[in-house]
Amino acid sequence: MTRSRRERAQLVLAAAAVVAVALAPAVVAYLQLGYHADVRASGEYDAPLGNAERVLERAVHAAGTNATGVPWEERTGAVERTRSELAGPVERLEASRVEAGTAYAVAYNATAADRWAEANCPRGPGRQFGDCRAVDGVVVQERAGETTVLAVAFDVRVTTDRGRREATLVVRVGR
Repeated sequence: MTRSRRERAQLVLAAAAVVAVALAPAVVAYLQLGYHADVRASGEYDAPLGNAERVLERAVHAAGTNATGVPWEERTGAVERTRSELAGPVERLEASRVEAGTAYAVAYNATAADRWAEANCPRGPGRQFGDCRAVDGVVVQERAGETTVLAVAFDVRVTTDRGRREATLVVRVGR
């Protein structure tokens, strides 16, 4: 190989290195964006049940806390107050994404509440707690003569353009 060809090859190699170094910041910026054609911009779109669970968790915590503390004999009043305070958040959830093509339907699940109460209510000889009951989807327990709201059970149905998803959620107060 002649000297001029060798110099030309080195010049081409040096030019390629300069171009690679110049493109490096663009490649790094592209990778940091995390772009992928299959990734949705919003997690809510792909996880509408998760969205419903978050909304119900906040609402149940507030409603259950507000209804706790009435005498045990008036536990049905605590259940009614809990359900009454949950009515607004449930209605807002059901109407929240309709214009975007997502429809929520929420109903209380008395059977799931019964099962949860049977399996999860604190009891036993070392406990200072009394009866635990599920009333109309709301789990309450007698503690020191007062009603404590522990959980609420829901059936949630979400309909989107991708199909229908259904789940039974038992949402604990304080979680």
